[in-house]
Amino acid sequence: MEWEKKHLADCRKEIKENIERLETQLAEVTAESEELFRAVRLGANELYSQLVVSVDIKEGCQVSLRKNRTAYEKPYFGRIDYEGVETGKKEQLYIGKNGIMLSGHRMLVVDWRAPVASVYYENELGRGSYGTVDGSEIPIELSLKRTFDIADGRLLGYYDSDVAANDVLLVKYLSQNKEAVLGDIISTIQKEQNQIIRETPYASLIVQGVAGSGKTTVAMHRISYILYNYKEKFAPEEFCIIAGSEMLLHYITASLPELEVSNVKQLRMERFFVRILEQEWKKSYRFIRTGAGESGKSKLCFIKALEEYLQKIRESVFPLEDIGDDKDGVFMSGESIRETLERSGEKSIAALVTYLNERLRGRIKMLLAEEEQKELRARKIKEYKNWFVWKKGRKLSDIYIEFLLDYLRGNPEELWIETVLEHVQKGRFDIYDMAALTLIYVRVSAKEKNTDFRQIIVDEAQDFGAAVYYVLRQALPDCYFTIMGDVSQNINFETGMNEWDTLAEGVFAAAKVRFHVLAKSYRNTIEISQYAGRVLSAASAGNYKIEPVIRHGKPVQLWKQEVLPEGGGDTFRQMGDKALSLIGDIQKSGYETIAVICRNEAQAELAAGLLGVTAGAAGEEDFKKGVMVLPVEQTKGLEFDAVILWEPSASNYQETAADAKLLYVAITRALHELHLIYSGELSKLL
Repeated sequence: MEWEKKHLADCRKEIKENIERLETQLAEVTAESEELFRAVRLGANELYSQLVVSVDIKEGCQVSLRKNRTAYEKPYFGRIDYEGVETGKKEQLYIGKNGIMLSGHRMLVVDWRAPVASVYYENELGRGSYGTVDGSEIPIELSLKRTFDIADGRLLGYYDSDVAANDVLLVKYLSQNKEAVLGDIISTIQKEQNQIIRETPYASLIVQGVAGSGKTTVAMHRISYILYNYKEKFAPEEFCIIAGSEMLLHYITASLPELEVSNVKQLRMERFFVRILEQEWKKSYRFIRTGAGESGKSKLCFIKALEEYLQKIRESVFPLEDIGDDKDGVFMSGESIRETLERSGEKSIAALVTYLNERLRGRIKMLLAEEEQKELRARKIKEYKNWFVWKKGRKLSDIYIEFLLDYLRGNPEELWIETVLEHVQKGRFDIYDMAALTLIYVRVSAKEKNTDFRQIIVDEAQDFGAAVYYVLRQALPDCYFTIMGDVSQNINFETGMNEWDTLAEGVFAAAKVRFHVLAKSYRNTIEISQYAGRVLSAASAGNYKIEPVIRHGKPVQLWKQEVLPEGGGDTFRQMGDKALSLIGDIQKSGYETIAVICRNEAQAELAAGLLGVTAGAAGEEDFKKGVMVLPVEQTKGLEFDAVILWEPSASNYQETAADAKLLYVAITRALHELHLIYSGELSKLL
């Protein structure tokens, strides 16, 4: 202990010296950059290259200074001692949130994202190995793995263990309020989480994770890991995080600056489709929710029927016939056209029309190349100038309407198509209509393949049906996907994902997608996890069960308000008074984030009025400290220190798989305390 205390003191001393040196260097290079900038503005263009170098040095200095300042209070959280099996070289490495380098290029603290740091998260004592970025394995003999408890520059204790973060320390972190927990995540990443974070970026992943298993945390850390280790291969601008709401996007990306990630795109799913569609999405169009009974659009069979329809259009535009005449010969054979179409499967009809017309022109020039054929060549080029034709300006929505009419003729019993037709004809599109428009755009009119993104991360992925993913895959053929979700939390029961096989096998080739399961929940106390377990089997058909971290807390509290004979008004006021009393007690305990979760928006408005706060609006963007009153659908992916579940009655949550998923979501938002306030009969799911 004394040795480790001295090492920490020495480490902080060196970091302090680093900070002082970097502050001096930053001041000097800033002054130099400003002087060079003024000189270049006055016409000294020969100094421009020096200015660029000076600015780069300044930015590097700022990054190093920020890392050292951040590391000063808590330089590291782990230590590994090992010997290289092949080299015999012994290493003692301290691992921290930020890699710290001393002058002379000596590593003081190893960055958690470095390949060797995976030893801390995954390896047991004894013979093992760690993987490098190039895919090779380095064999080692691990003799020590140590986890430190450091706060405000003081060593409070340490734990030697075969586990990444000893349960004692992990439970200590998880018992803090939400804000404190977020600050300690890197030091408590578990083995199964680490394996997903460090998966190759050249593969698509599907991650099934129970509530509180750290899916979002893993996804954000994976972005940071890839950008750190593959900076020459991927740029931040090539990443896009997709989710279902602005609030969720703001919530899940709040940690990115701390993970040294910036310039990553964040979009709701419908906005992502609008981005791909570009000018094809008209200003007059409106986005609407999927209507009841229209779940057929979300299925793979529907979008593949559209794919087949578009293939027939393609075949009609490019008949596999010889082009030419008996007198002058064949300029392009039907076989050549067929081979071109097979090789150019990713090109749209419009792009192929341009390409094949240009190729036909080139063939005529080549076959009629002689000088004496000049007049004939010019005549034939004019004759075959636009041999392949696609009607420009044809609206994507018109093609979609034609398909819907054709689909209805083949499936007359599916009357929901008539409702879809009515909406589309008025320029109203839900997420699956937008997916269909995007597929039509990709197959019919896209000028070139979309290369904007190379890494797509979808959070709360179970809320979108297979059709959405099929279209994303076709629109971004060179992209890798990280799909994070929990089928037990699919609140869009009829349209979302209730199993992953369809996605793995029907959208991604099963051999090319990697499937991971996160079964352990780090969010809830044992008491809350066990209570959630009452509805989990109904929500997931028993496929996935929670393995809670052993962290005890208060029992789940049930507060029943008797229905008064004079009507419900007084009953609701009693419920509001009880909720206010509970909120006061919770805040006295030091908890800062409290959610009152209601069945729908109408009940959220009622509860908010009784509590004297504003209900969370559907378009609200920010996750706030204090009290938030939200319908259950808007709490997806969020977590709170304490949750008050408003009216979980038999009438609000019936014995159906769909309602079980909603109730499961509501219960599992709570980190430390869960209270149920209700009148009448409690839901039978509970």
